[in-house]
Amino acid sequence: MNDLTPPRLLVVDDDSDLRDLIAGFLRDHHLEVETAADAEGMDAALARQRFDCVILDLMMPGEDGLSVLRRMRGKDRTPVIMLSAMGEDVDRIVGLEVGADDYLAKPCNPRELLARVRALLRRTSRPDEVTTDLGGGATPRRRFGDWSLDLVERTLYRTGYPDAPLTDAEFRVLTAFLDRPQRVLSRDTLIELAKGSDADVFDRAIDVTISRLRKKLGPGDPIRTIRNEGYMLALRPEDG
Repeated sequence: MNDLTPPRLLVVDDDSDLRDLIAGFLRDHHLEVETAADAEGMDAALARQRFDCVILDLMMPGEDGLSVLRRMRGKDRTPVIMLSAMGEDVDRIVGLEVGADDYLAKPCNPRELLARVRALLRRTSRPDEVTTDLGGGATPRRRFGDWSLDLVERTLYRTGYPDAPLTDAEFRVLTAFLDRPQRVLSRDTLIELAKGSDADVFDRAIDVTISRLRKKLGPGDPIRTIRNEGYMLALRPEDG
């Protein structure tokens, strides 16, 4: 994103008060926002233009958020932050499995939502725009085997494969492996290492995150499952 073209967001929620509150707060912070009350309204908005991020409510009358997300993932990769009033672990895990990029329980703090939107937009900048390092130099990367991880854009690169932006949880888990290569890390250890103020990593969600990370690493991924113990990165990164 650049200063001349503010990011475009779509807020989809059947609660008109909450929808207007979120949209107004995001607009006050220099984001372009459209809203929709249901899946039909979302489809109409997506047909009119492309959005940089969709904030999607899980529980809506008619078609629910999970069904909407499944349809979306069948045809595009628009980043999605899912909101749910239930806030149960199982709902978060299902949302992540279906393809949500992030998840927040309602009612959410608008400032936290804004922070997560900004973090997600940094990782998934528009493909027709160029992101440059503010210092004019190359952005820092960590290289391991055939892969390269951009630490600023949080994107995986591999020759012959599409660029793969990482979610916050995926980035934290991968950097935990890179900092401790060829060591078995238990789920509890990964939860402790990967948790952060803007990341929800817990129990079975570790397995979901690693599964999604493996898909982005592609064939021959270096993450190994150590039965009854945890996971291990089989490669040693070039930078230590």
